[in-house]
Parts: sequence; C-alpha cells; structure tokens
Amino acid sequence: MRRSAAATFAAVLSAGLLTAAGTTAARADDPAPCETPATHQIAEVQGAGDASPLAGQTVRVEGVVTGDFHGADQLKGFFVQDPTPDADPATSDGVFVYSTKAVKAGDRVLVTGKVTEYNGLTELSPATAVDVCGTGTVEPARVTLPLPKGVTAERYEGVLVRYPQRLTVSETYDLGRYGELTLSAGGRLFQPTDRRHKGTEADAEAANAARTLLIDDGSNVQNPATVPYSSPQVVRSGDSTRGLTGVLTYGFGTYLLEPTPLPAFDRTNPRPAKPRNVGGDVKVGSFNTLNWFTTLNQRGANTAAEQERQLAKLVAAVKGLNPDVAGLMEVENNGDTAIKALVDKLNEAVGAGTYTWVTGPNPGTDAIHVALIYKPAKVRPVGAAGSSDVAVFERPPLVQTFQPVRGGKRFTVIVNHFKSKGCTGATGADTDQKDGQSCFNARRVAQANAIVDLARTVENPLVLGDLNAYGEEDPIKTLEAGGLVEQAKRFIPARDRYSYVFDGLAGELDHVLAGKALSKRVTGTTIWHINADEATFLDYNTEYNQPQYYAPDPYRSSDHDPALIGLDLR
Repeated sequence: MRRSAAATFAAVLSAGLLTAAGTTAARADDPAPCETPATHQIAEVQGAGDASPLAGQTVRVEGVVTGDFHGADQLKGFFVQDPTPDADPATSDGVFVYSTKAVKAGDRVLVTGKVTEYNGLTELSPATAVDVCGTGTVEPARVTLPLPKGVTAERYEGVLVRYPQRLTVSETYDLGRYGELTLSAGGRLFQPTDRRHKGTEADAEAANAARTLLIDDGSNVQNPATVPYSSPQVVRSGDSTRGLTGVLTYGFGTYLLEPTPLPAFDRTNPRPAKPRNVGGDVKVGSFNTLNWFTTLNQRGANTAAEQERQLAKLVAAVKGLNPDVAGLMEVENNGDTAIKALVDKLNEAVGAGTYTWVTGPNPGTDAIHVALIYKPAKVRPVGAAGSSDVAVFERPPLVQTFQPVRGGKRFTVIVNHFKSKGCTGATGADTDQKDGQSCFNARRVAQANAIVDLARTVENPLVLGDLNAYGEEDPIKTLEAGGLVEQAKRFIPARDRYSYVFDGLAGELDHVLAGKALSKRVTGTTIWHINADEATFLDYNTEYNQPQYYAPDPYRSSDHDPALIGLDLR
C-alpha cells in the first residue's frame, strides 16, 4: 500500500534525513526530490482565518509559481499557488515562499518550509527545499473593487488576481522611495469633507477605502536609481490602467498587489502646459510656494544648489501662471529678503520691472508669512498695505487694494494662510473632533470669522490663499455665510476642483472667494494642476532624488496647485 504524503514526509523527518541546509541526505534508496509528495495543500497552510493554523510547523506543498521575485534586490522569494484549489472560498490557495532559489513563473514546484506569520503575511520561511518538477498554469482570479459584501481580501492572499476594471492613480507620494502607487476604482479619491455626499463622513471614508488598492514594484530597494512607472513618462495621479494583474500580498498593515508584469498607464490626466483661460482684464493668482527660504537649512532648501533648483521651479510656475496680482504663501518671514530674491529672479525671466512686491505691516512671528506680487504696468496699489491685529492669527493676513492702471473698479486682495491641520499643540476644542476636519478646526473657524469682519471694511474684497480647509468644512462655510462667494465651486467641475493630495485623497485647500459685487465681475477660475498630481521625487531636493528626473519646469514646484481667476473691472 502506498504511503500518504503526510506519512512519507514524517518518515523522512523522523529518520533524520534532512541536512542543516535543508536538503535530503543522499541515500541509495531515496526517492528523487520530485517523488517526495506534498504533506498539505496550500489552503490548509493558509487556513480560513487571518493566521495559519499550522504556524511553526514544517510542511511540504505543491503548486505553480505565479510571481517570481527571488532576486536579492526584490522580495527574496516567490509566490506559489495550488492549480487544484479546494472548494472553500474562505481559504486562500496561494502562499509566499521566502527563498532565493531561481524559479520562474509557470514552474511546478514542491516546496518544503516552515509556516511563519511575518507581519501579518502567511509564508513559508525559510524554504528548506525547492524542487522544480515541471510546468503548470494558473488562471488569475477575477476581482473587482469594491469587493462584494462579506468578501475580504484575505481570501486572495498570495493568489494571482486580475482587475478587469479601469483603476485610477490616486497618489504617487511613495513612488520614488518605495515604488508604490495608490490606485482606486471608479475614478480618483476625494476628501470626504471636500464635497457633498450621502451618509456620514465615516461612510465616505469606508467607501473610499473599499475602492483603494496599493500596488508595489516587487522590490525592497528604497530610492532606486530608476524609478518604476516612470517610462516613457512619470505617472501622475489621475492616470489609469485596465486589466491589472498580479499577486495580492500583505505588508505594512495593508493588502497590496505585486504586479506581474509592471503595468503601463494611460495618460488620462496629461500635464497641463498652461492654465485654462480665465478671461477678464486683470488676472489674480494664489500660490503656496512650499517654504521659499533664502536662509539655508531651515524649512526650505538645505544647500545653495537646492535653492537654485527650487527658485528655477518657482519662477517657471509663476511665469506660466502669468498673474497680474498674486498672493503667495510660505515665504520666509525675513522682511523683504526672500520675496525680493524671488521677484528679482522672476524679472530676469519675464523682463526687468515686470513684477514688484508688497509685504504687510504685521507679518507675524511664524517662520513664514504671506506676500503679494503684482505687475505695476497693469495695476497700482491704492493706499498702504494693511493687515489684522486679531490675536487668532499665527500668520496675519495681508490686505492691499488695487486699481487697474487703465481705469476700472478697485478691488482688495486679502491674502491668507490659515492654521494647519497638524495636531501638535492642539488642546480643548482644537483637538481632533473626529469629524474629518482634523485638529485646529475651531481656530480656523475663528480665523474665518475674523476675515469676514475684515472683508466688510474694504472695497470689493477678494479673499484668497491656503486656508487649510476643504470645500465643505466649517471655515469655508463660515466665509460663505459671511457673504463671500467661493469661485472654484462656480467655475470648476467637481472632478477638477482640487489643489492638494494627502493620503491618496484629493481636495481643495487653496481657495479664492469674492464679495458678492466683485463676484459678478469674475470671468473665470481655474486651478493649474502642476503639483498635486506630480510625484515628489520630481521636486528640487537632491537627497534621495535621482538627478535625471529634475527639470527647471513648473511641475512639482510645490505640493499645492496654484489658482487663478479673471476679473472684468472695466
């Protein structure tokens, strides 16, 4: 009578025929490696729960290699899947094998190894024997997002899967460092508090999570010399792919896909060469410069070389935006030094005297402040610049009235940079209220109320800047209730109404609001998507960023997209 697979394997173990290296000791009557059968199905190793019921035991399984990442610069292993799965949908039929044994997709293998739970992933580690015993095929399981009710990703751990639907890139933040992208079904993901939706904020967050998929590049290398998904062009948020295939695995607290092979992306969100036409006879912009500092080793550049690279990108961005007036945020609070350096370099590019600047009488005590630049050939300041002495501002607003040089209605720009959402130092009402608005929302509401009061004292107010609040959050509602009209909501379709991407979610942090009379003179509004959709490794920094990806262009000149509106003041 032929022994069972388990009995045969047990006999080998009890006879002490495994060497220290994990291969069977030679003996004349030993069976060939491929004749030593499996002791368990892969489904038995995986089990029906999150962890294997066989953890700590040595097993032998049989399957077909579906993803080979055995290289030292890869995952140091491969995925193997049972081509004859069991009938239990709760048990996965694939598993990761930690081994540098040279295998390739399609190999039929018998693997001996210890069942281990490694950071939530069931794997065979180490593999003491990997025997290639022919070839086989495994058809990828068809999976769509969101998963059906009652189905979890655990069912597909270690399994070759295919997503037939179109998946959209929602974030590229970790692309340059870890080779990761966040994709989503049904289009890109938006902050729940940025737009109206059914249900609670928690419902919207859960819906976003259900549509999300993290994909990797099959490598453990950080900051690779050649960044994946960057040829022929670097992928942007908003680009998409269809028919994505790979092995679903688990790591760093989430399920992720190791594509086989790396997918190509359609340029469904191509780089905009210039902002959309907003019309009008005066154009006003708003731009967060992401810590433009002339002092090195502070918040901005660390070296003179980085500073030149940063300045080149900022100049390209402002030149492309081509505003007649622009409010700037995150400029170093060192008097006129930083803003003058920026304007001087800008005028080198667009013509001497094209721009000049305004700084406020109350810049505040923060390391950064707000500033204004304008074209003296197009507009002239009316009166001195003003500000606010209300104690609620860390970075007080800058107020300046302008009039077109050729005549027309006056308007008053109020440049702002509200308190950030970071929680350091938050107490009382400023702590996170778990309503999706993060910390210091109460402070931002108080700042919005102060701006409403200030706007009522000036001629044709135009409130702009990084308000650190999304479109349906309390500070924006406060400004709107105070008689200010949000211009992006008037002119920009919802799919394009964002200026920032955080944690895979897009939203509008940078706003332009006009008083009701001035709002009637707004001819158009746009957000120029040159930054939020771009990978961070394209920025001015030299640490970790590979030199071949840098260009002195406007793309990734900041982490915020600039906004632009047109005014008909005649």
